[in-house]
Amino acid sequence: MDYQQTIDYLYHAAPLFQHIGAGAYKEGLATTRTLDEHFGHPHSRYHTIHVAGTNGKGSVSSSLAAVLQSAGYRVGLYTSPHLVDFRERIRVDGEMIPEQRVVDFVEQERSFFEPLYPSFFELTTALAFLYFAEQQVDVAVVEVGLGGRLDCTNIIRPDLAVITNISFDHQQFLGNTLPAIAAEKAGIIKPGVPVVIGETNGHQDVRALFLSTFTTVNSATSSVSVPGSLPAEVCPLHGEVLSLRFADEESFPPVESELKGSYQRANLRTVQCALSELCRQPFYSRITPDSIARGLAQVMELTGFRGRWQQLREHPALVCDAGHNAAGIQYVVQQLSEQTAPHLHVIIGMVSDKDYHTAAAAFVHLAEARSARGLQTTFYLTQPSCARALPVAAFQGAFQDVAQTAIQDASQTAFSVLSFPSVAAALAAALSAAAPSDFIFVGGSCYVLADLFVALR
Repeated sequence: MDYQQTIDYLYHAAPLFQHIGAGAYKEGLATTRTLDEHFGHPHSRYHTIHVAGTNGKGSVSSSLAAVLQSAGYRVGLYTSPHLVDFRERIRVDGEMIPEQRVVDFVEQERSFFEPLYPSFFELTTALAFLYFAEQQVDVAVVEVGLGGRLDCTNIIRPDLAVITNISFDHQQFLGNTLPAIAAEKAGIIKPGVPVVIGETNGHQDVRALFLSTFTTVNSATSSVSVPGSLPAEVCPLHGEVLSLRFADEESFPPVESELKGSYQRANLRTVQCALSELCRQPFYSRITPDSIARGLAQVMELTGFRGRWQQLREHPALVCDAGHNAAGIQYVVQQLSEQTAPHLHVIIGMVSDKDYHTAAAAFVHLAEARSARGLQTTFYLTQPSCARALPVAAFQGAFQDVAQTAIQDASQTAFSVLSFPSVAAALAAALSAAAPSDFIFVGGSCYVLADLFVALR
């Protein structure tokens, strides 16, 4: 098989959440452990950092990897989903895994893994861990796929566990309350491993759950520092205090990041807290203020990360963002509300298992607020080219429900809504209609961004 045939085989032989959603979710770690044993536990040959959370995982993971690269470490980075090329998921020092290595993995190992009926993510994780060992990385930054407790990345014993934040997403798997979702994310907390929590957003029940989980998991040792609870003592594992830290309760010196967008401030604070915790461990002694500054200033260049409030063109400005759940959309809307362009063109599409009614309401309210300031807004509703895509007609219906009437003419109402069968068609229409001083935004789903990058390419 060539590379494209191999990728097609993986997509069809193993259920892929990116394509079919809930049908690809496989609970439990039994298959992952079987694969891991078969390959000789490759993740035990290098240091790891584990990153979970509802939003911000990719930004935090890539930022940490960029800083570690700047400090001179050889760094593996495992993230999901990919946008255009499967190989975006598995990188070493920013370089994607070679096509031939993916082909060889499938051809050499399919006789072993086919009888196991693994999920796509189980296979991808096994390949990533094996490839990082082959490449002799010093450390791998590993992003959780979904949840934490039962995610197949949770076989690692990391130097640090990071949980960025807790919001509503994937409730069908993780629970319908924030504490329930937090409990699943907290499943990556392990004995003897320090933990950084990025945000609790004032939810004391979520904060209490993390405190309780951390204390319970580490109850066998007195070497634990829990905010407002246990005394700080020396941790046998690192010769330091084993701690649980809440980044949003600490202060850090200002530092610039290449990742823009107001919501990145919380992610940056999480990264700074994680780095300060890593610096307590002798292995990470090469991290310095200079390597932190250089790494954060070049996150996209060093890691290949993209799609987070990323500006792709000027005159008119063209910005994209992958925010796709209720909290992510709210961050995007808040950022768009700060734009003063005379005409805002919003290309938006979503997948059907997200809360698109809440998203429609947020965007309509944005348009109404802009209209009160004498600014125009046009929505270009579309759908990504994946099986989980929300039909554009359903999305348009959600907009109409919020507005309580079908919107046709921007000159008579606060905004206009147009529908397009593809992201490429919506982009062409927006570029044609926009004046040099206007602002074009594209988002709503990682899959919309994938179609955008293909269209631009």
